[in-house]
Amino acid sequence: MRVFIAGSMNIKHLDPKVKERIDNIVAQGFEVVVGDADGADTSIQQHLFNYGTTKTTVFCSGERPRNNVGHWPVQRVETSHSQGSRAFFTAKDIRMAELADIGLMIWDTKSTGTLSNVIELLAREKKSVVFVNKAKVFKNIASVEHLEELLSFMSEHAKRKADEKIKLFNRINALKHRQISMFINKCKGFANDVDRLRPCFDAGSEP
Repeated sequence: MRVFIAGSMNIKHLDPKVKERIDNIVAQGFEVVVGDADGADTSIQQHLFNYGTTKTTVFCSGERPRNNVGHWPVQRVETSHSQGSRAFFTAKDIRMAELADIGLMIWDTKSTGTLSNVIELLAREKKSVVFVNKAKVFKNIASVEHLEELLSFMSEHAKRKADEKIKLFNRINALKHRQISMFINKCKGFANDVDRLRPCFDAGSEP
């Protein structure tokens, strides 16, 4: 099991509940992938280092990580985007979402980077557990409905800013469309299975 752990840059200190959750992840022998940003990423790295874990990989965009507290292996993600741009740094997050099985996010209810990670995981049919830092609660995100519930923690201003930065509402609509398409395909598959099995249950058919 590989866990993608990340959080908002303005969260400098991890809540004890988050530390406990990370400790449980490490204790179960799961691999951790983490970014190299200041803020929550560095705090996560520091806690992992204090725990003494070795099953950690630091992901970065470009040549070298900005932070690597434990001197763990580094996965460099190549990108054609301009160095220092949002898209440049997002490349590593997308790669971690691709490789991880599940996510643990620490969110300040404003950060579009952390919110984008949740969406990237959900788009790949992967769950994430989001710790809402202000409310001190964990929210399990496994569907578009769960994501919309998570957005209730945001102010209207924060939602508008997120829409400007990461096209939030378009991405939610895309997820809804995909979820509906998947449901329709499953229904079609079920109907086909019923049609194939129907002769077995028709009156007079041989056992």
